[in-house]
Amino acid sequence: MDTLSEKKIPGLQGLVLAGGRSTRMGTDKGQIAWHGKPQRAYLVELLEGLGIPACISCRPDQAAELSGFNLVLDRVADQGPLGAIYSAFQADMDVAWLVVACDMPFVDADTVRLLLRERRADMAGTAFRSPAFEDGSPDPLFAIWEPRAYPVLEKRLQAGYRCARKALLQAGVWLLEAPDPSVLANVNTPESARLIG
Repeated sequence: MDTLSEKKIPGLQGLVLAGGRSTRMGTDKGQIAWHGKPQRAYLVELLEGLGIPACISCRPDQAAELSGFNLVLDRVADQGPLGAIYSAFQADMDVAWLVVACDMPFVDADTVRLLLRERRADMAGTAFRSPAFEDGSPDPLFAIWEPRAYPVLEKRLQAGYRCARKALLQAGVWLLEAPDPSVLANVNTPESARLIG
């Protein structure tokens, strides 16, 4: 019988997703200074300020410019965020990964605290419903991925599927309502960046 009372709740590690090529933005989204410093550094500080040790997920060719940070290097090339999360589990299979994408400038401490408070370690993940999807699907790129999600994630990658949202849905996710859905906004283009900044 697999219950939380019989099994230790996994520790938590932060993973800032910064390995994308930012082709729509035209410049590295992780370096945009929404809060007076590069967003990837801001998110690491935000998570660590809440007691969550954090790594930056990146491509191997980005490692030199990020030498001051703890890094999780992509182990599979060009597999998007799902490949980055897979690489994180390959680095440490015994922790849950609190994933946050570097193109989410409105993520704040209060919303991270809510995610932590509502965490369901007996599910494969805990995530907010994304306002981007009418069916109430999770936002997988600001979510806690538990170790029990790994087998589904691995199988989907091996089958050639890259969608992190569908992987989290298939694995089994505890869905939360975001107090302010705008916190989940992604900024991926120069046009959307100009609107907020």
